[in-house]
Amino acid sequence: MNKTAAWLAVRALEQLGVRHTFGIPGVHNTELYDELNSSKLITPVLVTHEGGAAFMADAVSRVSDSIGTIVIVPAAGVTHAASGIAEAFLDGIPMLVICGGIRTDTDRRYQLHEIDQLAFVAPLTKAVFRVDSHERVMATIFEAHRIATGGVPGPVFVELPVNLQLFAGEVGEIPKYVPGAPEAPPLPAAARFAEAAALLRAARRPAIFAGWGARDATATLRKIADHLQAPVATTLQGLSAFPANHPLHVGFGFGPAAVPAARNAFKDCDCLLAVGARFSEIATGSFGVQVPENLIHLDIDSRVFNANYPAKIELACDAGAGLEALWQALSNDETGGGEAAPRPRNDALHAAIARDKRAYHDEWLEHDSKERVNPGRFYAALRHAVPDDAIAVVDDGNHTYLTAELFPVHSPRSFILPTDFNCMGYAVPAAIGAKLAQPEREVFAIVGDGAFMMTCMEIATAARQGLGIVYYVFHDGELSQIAQAQEITFNRKSCSALGALQVEGVALATGAAFVTIANNDEIESGVERARRAAAGGWPVIVDVQIDYTKRTAFTQGAVKTNFSRFSLAQKLRLGARALLRKITG
Repeated sequence: MNKTAAWLAVRALEQLGVRHTFGIPGVHNTELYDELNSSKLITPVLVTHEGGAAFMADAVSRVSDSIGTIVIVPAAGVTHAASGIAEAFLDGIPMLVICGGIRTDTDRRYQLHEIDQLAFVAPLTKAVFRVDSHERVMATIFEAHRIATGGVPGPVFVELPVNLQLFAGEVGEIPKYVPGAPEAPPLPAAARFAEAAALLRAARRPAIFAGWGARDATATLRKIADHLQAPVATTLQGLSAFPANHPLHVGFGFGPAAVPAARNAFKDCDCLLAVGARFSEIATGSFGVQVPENLIHLDIDSRVFNANYPAKIELACDAGAGLEALWQALSNDETGGGEAAPRPRNDALHAAIARDKRAYHDEWLEHDSKERVNPGRFYAALRHAVPDDAIAVVDDGNHTYLTAELFPVHSPRSFILPTDFNCMGYAVPAAIGAKLAQPEREVFAIVGDGAFMMTCMEIATAARQGLGIVYYVFHDGELSQIAQAQEITFNRKSCSALGALQVEGVALATGAAFVTIANNDEIESGVERARRAAAGGWPVIVDVQIDYTKRTAFTQGAVKTNFSRFSLAQKLRLGARALLRKITG
């Protein structure tokens, strides 16, 4: 039969369960968009910028079992989408990037959009493909999906030359996608899990550090934590891997940049189980954590072992299967005499964690925010208002660490944000992807005014789609995370003031409802009004006049950690400069 590559590509995406694509049509993919428009299973979503498309697709993959997919034009479409593709790549998020390509049936040079796209995106993806025949279209997309979801997930790029989309070609029988479990390494030998279990049993103060890789293994993680009476800290990206209302949960990180509950609970840790965590810079507070000699590191990617901290036992496997194997080894008596008894409930540890959390929360509530919004009070009201399974989409900035420290996350896959690539501008479009993927769940975004200005026009896409999303814009007029770091180290702020922003004007321009929270007295009513408007299928922008004068534990700890690494001469130079500027202004 004769079929175009556009028809074949859409049939492949339908079989893969793709329900939305994100992008902008152009000269080199109009046939593909025409086929998408005819699909009864897929809705193509027009975005305002391809960078937003990639963030939307990223969020689809993070909060659902579907794979986020973008359909973009070559050259400028690819470079615009590159930030979102790279974010997915470093964060381990599967994505399909379907891109048009220049004609391959002519020897003409300097065609429109003619760049070597495959070379450009190769460092940002797990694999790249240029389809060279109609017969290879569906097989290539199926292979791209297998690679994107297997092992360490990530984006895969497929280029479809425009001539293959435009003109029909001979194909054989239409291939059928055969779903199967994502590719994963085999489980290590049972003896390795027995060794890990023995180390954990022998430890006086075992602890657990969970990352994004453990996001679908929460139930087993809870069983292991309860059995060992081990405190659990998470990475930033892994905050929803373990519920904050569990008595052994201590928060994000566990070193000098962590909140007191985590610092104190991990202080004398003599055996650490790390699951789906890479010990990257943010997760470790600029590598400030102290990791015990008895480190059991379980991760699907063997390349992370010993990268920053040496492991006593390496377990290269999927977190779900690996934790279940470890649980079996832990819960079975070493003598083969039945189930092993769990450790007695450590009431003292539970009480200490609860006390430290309460004290830190109270410290924020007592902070004088003057006429602005106290972050502690805002997050307390928000947590009280939204359901446990509400999806929080957070951008990059000072608000990131405020949310991590002050907003308890209770459900898996309910907290998403940019981490290792750390791209500002993520939250506004990502919230759209999350809401489309999970329409029955409440979705809200926390975004600083600097990040908001990067992608705020994407709210027009949310309005066009009739999506009830609340965007809480933390408005202080600065790039606050950088401004605080500048103030600490330089005693002045350089190029981090944003100037005046009329947030209400953005709401008017994009078709969103608008709410203001100017002070503490307006928090509860503002959150209620915003949620009520969003429930009617309307995006809502909330201008939160946030107070950033109190610094997070992360900011203070990371700055101190980095400063401690400087030589004496460097410390004296920086200190003298800051002091001089403080005196002279």
